[in-house]
This record gives sequence, structure tokens and C-alpha cells, in this order.
Amino acid sequence: MNLAFRLASMQDDGAPRLPGSLQVNRRLSQWLAMGADGTVEVRSGKVEIGQGILTSLAQIVACELDVELGRIRMNAATTGGSPDEAVTSGSLSIQESGSALRYAAAEARSLFLAEAARRGAFDLAQLSIVDGEVLVAGQSTGMSYWTLADAGLLERDASASVPPKAASALKVVGESAARIDIPDKVFGRPRFIHDLQLPAMLHGAVLRPPSPAARLTALDQTAARALPGVSTIVQDGSFVGVVGDCAATVERALQHLRDYATWHEEASLPDADTLADWLKAQLLDSKLTDERVAAAGAKPASTVRARFTKPYLAHASIAPVCALARWNAVDDSTRVEVWSQSQGIYNLRTDLALALAMPAAAIVVRHAEGAGCYGHNGADDVAFDAVLLARMVPGRAVRVQWSRADELVWSPFGPAMAIELEADLDAAGQVLHWRHDVWSNGHGTRPGRANTPALLAAWHLAQPFERLLATNAVLAAGGGAERNAVPAYEFPAWRVNNHRVLAMPLRASALRSLGAFGNVFAIESFIDDLARAAAIDALDWRLSHLRDPRARAVLEAVAASSGWRARKTRDNVGFGLGFAKYKNTGAYCAVIAEIEAEREILVRNLWIAVDCGRAVNPDGIINQIEGGAIQAVSWTLKEAVRFDRTRVLSDSWETYPILRFSEVPRVSVEILADPQHASVGAGEAAHGPTAAAIANAVRDALGVRVRDLPITPARIALAD
Repeated sequence: MNLAFRLASMQDDGAPRLPGSLQVNRRLSQWLAMGADGTVEVRSGKVEIGQGILTSLAQIVACELDVELGRIRMNAATTGGSPDEAVTSGSLSIQESGSALRYAAAEARSLFLAEAARRGAFDLAQLSIVDGEVLVAGQSTGMSYWTLADAGLLERDASASVPPKAASALKVVGESAARIDIPDKVFGRPRFIHDLQLPAMLHGAVLRPPSPAARLTALDQTAARALPGVSTIVQDGSFVGVVGDCAATVERALQHLRDYATWHEEASLPDADTLADWLKAQLLDSKLTDERVAAAGAKPASTVRARFTKPYLAHASIAPVCALARWNAVDDSTRVEVWSQSQGIYNLRTDLALALAMPAAAIVVRHAEGAGCYGHNGADDVAFDAVLLARMVPGRAVRVQWSRADELVWSPFGPAMAIELEADLDAAGQVLHWRHDVWSNGHGTRPGRANTPALLAAWHLAQPFERLLATNAVLAAGGGAERNAVPAYEFPAWRVNNHRVLAMPLRASALRSLGAFGNVFAIESFIDDLARAAAIDALDWRLSHLRDPRARAVLEAVAASSGWRARKTRDNVGFGLGFAKYKNTGAYCAVIAEIEAEREILVRNLWIAVDCGRAVNPDGIINQIEGGAIQAVSWTLKEAVRFDRTRVLSDSWETYPILRFSEVPRVSVEILADPQHASVGAGEAAHGPTAAAIANAVRDALGVRVRDLPITPARIALAD
């Protein structure tokens, strides 16, 4: 074994340091099993949420085991049956689960080869594997993964002693593979949790309060209970739910409950028109995020300042969240089964155990795919709803699906942000010192991370649990509000401060890309104005402040593909550029937008260049970059949660508009793949650069700078 490889894989105490999630899920049999039918069973704790991760993970395993991709069977994640990989989030699945499976499969292949050599008295150096069959000098040995599987070879901890294949030896990885989850969706076969049918299944729904601070003071259940088909009505404090034989019955009962409920409401929400000022005026937890101190040098000739804002954003999934739960008595102990689209099934189990005051081992959570959602939406909350209702009908599964209004009003929001930037400039307009301040709630209240459950219904019980205040991950883990606030450019000095707002009138948590969306929008808009003031082309300004060759490469690639340097001025048409390295540790992404300013801003074209290291599935990367960019167009031009001083008003597509299919731009994606660099995620790389590119294109077309999202006609009219 290569000594450098061995040393690199050791911890300081001499124990092997395993890659990715293998470090905390060390048993090889947790990850892989050989099926008697000639298949390979793969168990990952990461879940499919529309990002195509199961396909990419299958490619990694097929490559390292030397089997055809069609032999791989990806198991749905379940507590107790899958590795605990925390949450599928942060564009980390390839880094965490992909690297773990890569090393686990490489070691498994080595173990099976060694066993074949032992059984057949072969020279190990003469053995190879082709589609799972063990060959000696190119001839069949009559042995395979499947004939050797009964040896219990994988019932051991991984050792990190077997390096995976070199970049030059990769097959399957690096090739575009058809998504394994798509055929069911295209042909309408049952695949989503919404399609799941269990024997003797009942339906449930929950009566939501009319506003965040509302409290139930009276409820007449008579009319609802009188409806045929109603099994039970549950009331515990302000938590009210109904269980019945079908969804229509439950909805009728819910309407009766709504009609006969009395609530006490409070004006607990801030003034939406002065939200940035409100954020700055609250009690704050202010911390220095990062700082570079320059040596004494030139004094600034001028200082420029600007403030940018981002509103609360909803997840706005096309299909509302859904879950099923069943309580059973097994061996004199209570056992709860949950089917959930949660992105963190182990974390959900932890919070269910807290809320129910029962051991986690008595709860099984099984992942079932839902409509794609990137971030902390209501998936965990609806699971707890189902559990609370199913407790009243033991032995019967209860299915709960939120309404559109539930989804838009009660899922956690991506936090509002206020961002202030300052730059000290020399006489030539070059940056001497850069300052970045961000005010925002924290960007995380996911389950499983505190000593109280982060589940919506837990706040509404007669004995309520504490409402959690959103926090931020440490910057080394990607950060939250301060994500991508540290500049990627080579400035002599900078100072970045994060001011976490310690009041949370609207529930806030993780939404795709977290603070990076707002920070990159602000930074790249500000830089565009600095370049204009210095009469320097926006691309040239960025290149002059970047030494990282990979950063420069994506900028030069997108400029070439879009014809940036040959672009022509046309009335009401603008071009804009945006760039970021996601989290400053992930994928490089550069975007050029072409917009047309009519009654509204229309994004006609997006050109994107991305470098996420080793490309496992190029087509999957393109899917993710396209999807992220289109979502960012919607956020940038359309989306904002609307509310008055008491209630959230965005409870339908009419009051929370999103991008329509007719408004989707043409998107061209170029991948700068390099198998010599480790794979990083692509799912959130395009959001911030796309928003900035659109804002800069609006500035190019109309000559005004819009600093407050979304960029609407009304905001353009007020811009300077």
C-alpha cells in the first residue's frame, strides 16, 4: 500500500480516518450487500428529493465494484436499516455519501478478490472482476460476488486501507446515466409518498391557527363529529385534528371545525415595508465572521456604500407535504411506524422520541420520495401530525397531506436578510478595504439538533414545547446567514460581520443555498457598480481580482459561450454577470444573463459554466444547475412572503406567484470537469450567481440599480 495514501488516511491518534459518512458508519455491511439474484443492494442514508442522487451513488458503486449499472439496487433510507447520514442538504451528498460508498465499494471488491484467491488457490495479482464475475488471467473461475456472498466478508469495519480507483481507471463515473427515478414519474407509476396506500388506511388533517401567534380559546366539535365517516377528533391545546375514512370526509369535518373555532390573535409581525430596519433594530448576536488585516498602505480616496435586502421566501413545493403513521403494540412495547419525505429520517426520529417521551428505538422512520424540495419545509411537521392523529386509532395507518395554504403559510421560510457593503477605494477605484455586514435570523431549525423538538405541532399542544430560535452552522460547515459573505476576490483587507437576529416572529429555517443567495446577489451587484465606476468591463474587473485558476476558468468559459465580448447594445436588452464559489469551498459557478425589459423583466437566456471537480453524472449536474438557476430566476423576479401585522397573506399561487413555464429562459450549461479534483455538489451553486447576473443585466438595460429583491416593476420605478 502507498505510504502517502496510508498517512493521509490516518487520524492524529493513529486510528484510520475514514472518508465522508463512513467515519461514523464504519460497518461495510451497513452500506452494501450482494443479492442472490445477481444484484448489489446499496444502502445510503441520503435520500432522493429530485436531485438524482440515487443515480449518481449507483454509478459510484458500479464503478468501484466493476459491475453493470443495471445490477445496482438503491434501497430507500430507513432508520435502523441505513447508515445515519444526518440530513440530505448543503450539496453534500456526493461528498459525504459518495465518498463513503466509493471507499466501501473499493474495499469490498478487494475482500471478494482475496476470498476468491484463497478458495481457488489463485495468484491474487492474476484476478480481475468483470460485471461481478471473478476472472483469472481473463478466464472464468466460476466465482462471483454472489457465490462468495455467504462468507460474511462485509461483516467488518472499513479500514481505509484500499484506495479507490485512480481517475484514469474510472468507468461509469463521468458518463451521463439515465436517472433511475425518472421512468416511474414519466409514466405515472406510484412512486411518491402521496401514492402510498396501506391496508385499512385512514385519512387525517389538522386545523391550523389563523396566524403565528394565535391561540385557540373555544371549539365546538358537534357538527364535525356528526358527519358519517369521522373516526375521531383530537384536541390538545391549540392542536386540533380529525381522522376519517376518506380525504373528502376529513375536509368537510375540518371546515366545520374551522367555522366553530374561536381564536385569540395578536399583532406579532413586523411592518413588511420596513423589514430591513426592523431586522437591524432587534436584539442581536453579532459575531466577527472573518477578517483580513492589511499592512499599512495607501489611504482611501473614497468610500462607497450600499444596502441590499432579500425577503422571506417560501419553499413553495408544487405538491404539498404528506406523511403516514401507524401505532402498533409489538412485544408489549409501543412501536411507531412513520413514512416520511423528510430529508433527515434519523433527525426526525430523534425529535419524535423527544415529543412522545419514548425511546428512539421504538420508532421506525421510512423514507418515501416526495415532490422535490431543497431545504427545511414541512415534511417533518406533517409526519408529527400523522403520528399524533394515528395514536388515537392504534393499528390503523393515518395519512395526512397538507393543503396548499398549510404549505405556504406554515412551512419554515427562508429568512429575510439585510446586507450592507462598504468599500474603501484608492484613486484608481481599486478596493483597499471591504466590509460586509449581514442581519438575519439564523438559517437552521431542523429537527434532531436540540433538546426540544423542532416540530410545528409541538408548539400548539396544551403543554407546549419551547419554540426554537434559528441558528447558523459554523462557517467551517458552510455557515448560514454568513454563507458566501467572505469575498472570493483578492482584496488587501476585509471584515465580515454576521448579526443574528434574536427575534423570530415568522418561522425561519434552511432554504436552498441559505445565506449564499442573498450574499452573492449583494456582493456581485456591488462589484458590478465598482467596475462601472472605474470604467472597467465587469469580466475584466473580476479576472483582475482572482488568482484561483478554476475561478478564472469558469468566468472565461461563460464569457466565451455567451459571446460576452461581442455583445451589442440594444434598447431594453441587458447582459449581466455573476460569479461565486459556493460556500467558498464547493463548486465554482459563473452565470451570464440576457434580459429584456418589457412591462416586466423577462430573462431570455442564461449561460452557465460550472466546475464541481470530478463529474459523476454530467447529465445530473446539468439537471441541478438548470433547476437551481430557474428557481433563482423565480426568487429574483417574483417571490416574497407577504404579511400584515397579524397574518401571513401568501397562502395561494395568486398571493405567492412563482415563475411560469412560459417565463422559463433558455439555459445553457457548460461543465468544466476535472477528475483529478474531488467531487463537490452542484445543487446550490447557481442560485446566487444567477440572481446577481439578472440584477446586473437590469442595470445594463435600464441604467438603474435595484437592491431589494424581488426585482419588480414597482421597485425598478423607485431605483436610482
